[in-house]
Amino acid sequence: MQEQIYSIITGSGRYIPTQRITNDDFLNHSFFEVNGQRLNRTNEEIIQKFSEITGILERRYVTDDLVASDIGYLAAQDALNSSGIDGETLDYIIVAHNFGDVAADNRRSDFVPALASRVKMKLEIKNPDTVCYDLPFGCAGWLQGVIQADFYIKSGMAKKVMVIGAETLSRICDPHDRDSMIYADGAGAVILEARYSETPVGILAHHAQTNAGEYTYVLKMEPSYNPDYQGDELFLKMRGRTLYEHALKAVPAVVKAGLEKANIPITDVKKVFIHQANTKMDEAILKRLFEAYGLMAPDGIMPMSISWLGNSSVATVPTLYDLVSKGDMPGHELTKGSVIVFAAVGAGVNINAAVYSIPD
Repeated sequence: MQEQIYSIITGSGRYIPTQRITNDDFLNHSFFEVNGQRLNRTNEEIIQKFSEITGILERRYVTDDLVASDIGYLAAQDALNSSGIDGETLDYIIVAHNFGDVAADNRRSDFVPALASRVKMKLEIKNPDTVCYDLPFGCAGWLQGVIQADFYIKSGMAKKVMVIGAETLSRICDPHDRDSMIYADGAGAVILEARYSETPVGILAHHAQTNAGEYTYVLKMEPSYNPDYQGDELFLKMRGRTLYEHALKAVPAVVKAGLEKANIPITDVKKVFIHQANTKMDEAILKRLFEAYGLMAPDGIMPMSISWLGNSSVATVPTLYDLVSKGDMPGHELTKGSVIVFAAVGAGVNINAAVYSIPD
């Protein structure tokens, strides 16, 4: 059998912010409906219902001295250390995010220069052929960066690509919106390298969709729900029920398409790394995926970090992968030769999935 080029993950890293924010930290908030009316329930009741639906008990926020490019750099440095490669040999650095650098004392998105260029500078990489760019693709951005890296590697245009997901959602969430309790900060990174192999290994296949039209604005930027809010900031707003219902149909179909491209039966999948949106939605997506094959989802196939890390957008999947791959999530491990699936859904509505075989 002739050798072919495959993309394999040779290093991963993460940065988990140090500020631990529990649900009790929201007890003194004032929450409003979309129509500007104050919620007619106690905060204890609001938080209890929120916990039941999302599974979130706490989340992490960055300290005031950090922005997204800072924590992206810290995750990137961790990935370089774990891979043992020289950063000067990277062909691309891709940083997935959606809001740029948002400072604690000036909450405006800063995109210039690209966060990827800022990360390269912090890493002190001098090689001008290490090309850097950013990728806004909703919460599915990190995985889309991995897909792009695979195209670069399999086309022969690159041998080593770093893909980072970094976000500080705490800086763009409305303190008067109960959905603000979903959002968190964090960063994760992987390094993909080219490997020649006679048997399929690494990234086997992927599939992506953009479900725009009626779903284009299920996530968008709007003013605070509090009509008396002092400030002109725009905050991330979500039509949660609409997104939930669409994700239940669309995400399993995208994952199934990826598995079919790879010619991998669902029974061969050992782990599913899905964007940590909320527990109820992720569990329902997994259930629907296996039901599409007439099966029940096996216990322990889907590691989850949302209960203690919240939803950090593009950072959830790479952070989760790093935790499991380094043995830092009890009850979960990755074994050589196993097939895993990555999947994500986010603003746009963008959905993607990738099938990956862990190399020997």
